Amino acid sequence: MRQLPDALMLFAAGLGTRMGALTATQPKPMIPVAGRPLIDHALALVEAAGIARTVVNTHYRPEPLRAHLADRRVTLSHEPALLETGGGLRKALPLLGEGPVFTLNSDAVWTGANPLTELRDGWSDQMDALLLLLPAAEASGHPGAGDFLLDAEGRITRAQGRPGLVYLGAQILRTDRLAGVAAEAFSLNLLWDAMIAEGRAFGLVHRGGWCDVGRPEGIAEAEALLERADV
Repeated sequence: MRQLPDALMLFAAGLGTRMGALTATQPKPMIPVAGRPLIDHALALVEAAGIARTVVNTHYRPEPLRAHLADRRVTLSHEPALLETGGGLRKALPLLGEGPVFTLNSDAVWTGANPLTELRDGWSDQMDALLLLLPAAEASGHPGAGDFLLDAEGRITRAQGRPGLVYLGAQILRTDRLAGVAAEAFSLNLLWDAMIAEGRAFGLVHRGGWCDVGRPEGIAEAEALLERADV
């Protein structure tokens, strides 16, 4: 029987510096897109997928986010010092529990299939990581040629400048390796590289659209994507 995740880490602690004045008084997940905060777009996916436990990490200007989430079924993991994705996930492990977990970035919007359902359906016990991807040409708001290549068996390797697929900020990940990292603040890239070397990191192409909302211009792109999906 597959060991399926039932907990999710929602990353919401970043400084949002690329958003300029939009994050002067609020964290990036509170920026409105199509009439509601970015984090609500992410939480709608979590709720639709029926995930039992959700942990949201906070750091920069946490008060508006804390107030907004007060009546939601989430647990907060505050980081007095920013820990990056790996350190933040490790800090939250007591709240998430054992076994593989979903992770989801809070600064994007999606159309099409629910990314978390896609990941759950594609997960198998031979995997240490399953990342959701899109061809670079289809990834709205994201510059560059792509992050990964995907082989015939679904395993990923680094694109290293070659045309490839963009990581969309949604994955299932086994967390056992986090304990072996000496640094307090570190990126999940450290785990991915070890998993790639062992042939245990896999990718899945999202069946739908996606837009990165990491810069101010990404707001209009995201709203246009959502409008097209509603037509």
